[in-house]
Amino acid sequence: MKQQLLAITAATLLFVACNNEEKTSAESSLKDSSGAKTEIKDDGKKEQAWIPVDSAMMNKAWAESMTLGEPHKMLAKSAGTWTADITMWMADGAPPTKSTGSTVNTMLFGGLYQQSKHKAIMMGMPFEGMSTVAYDNTEKKYVSTWIDNMGSGILVMSGDWDNATKSLNMSGKMKNPANGLECTEREVFKPVDDNHQTLEMYGPDPKTGKEYKMMEIQYTRKK
Repeated sequence: MKQQLLAITAATLLFVACNNEEKTSAESSLKDSSGAKTEIKDDGKKEQAWIPVDSAMMNKAWAESMTLGEPHKMLAKSAGTWTADITMWMADGAPPTKSTGSTVNTMLFGGLYQQSKHKAIMMGMPFEGMSTVAYDNTEKKYVSTWIDNMGSGILVMSGDWDNATKSLNMSGKMKNPANGLECTEREVFKPVDDNHQTLEMYGPDPKTGKEYKMMEIQYTRKK
């Protein structure tokens, strides 16, 4: 009887020890590269556990977040009024349509954000749009929002500066109002010199869904 009791006790201790070891191993595997733990929710998704911060850490982080850097200085170079020569293609291989417009760029909140207001005639109708562009010091990325009078949604894009091509490459997703499918919009912004810039926009072809160049805008600073 004693031998059976000892055997059961030993087996129980072994099970608990193994279970604790597996738990410790699982907890270790749930740490990301920064050492922060993640938690697995009921739906199976991982969620990073909150990392406590003190006032000194918070003040330092916010100071760095609001500090102007070279990306903000680059955006500030575009401040002013620009004329726009616009070329559009309604589908891949379709003949181009041309129009003209104007853009006014203004830096906001001490130079942290660039606000752009656009006016043009597109497809015979007055067009107005507004964008906000920022360099997010925390995310280390450029971020933009776009709204206009030919839709009711907000397009959010993000991207990086490419030193090789000297261009800003941004992309984001939106729903196509015609078929309800999510699609990717992409743009390439390239400063040519202090008085000239180009913007190329890419999106899905209406028939095939394959990416094509929808629009090209040549900007010239208004003197």
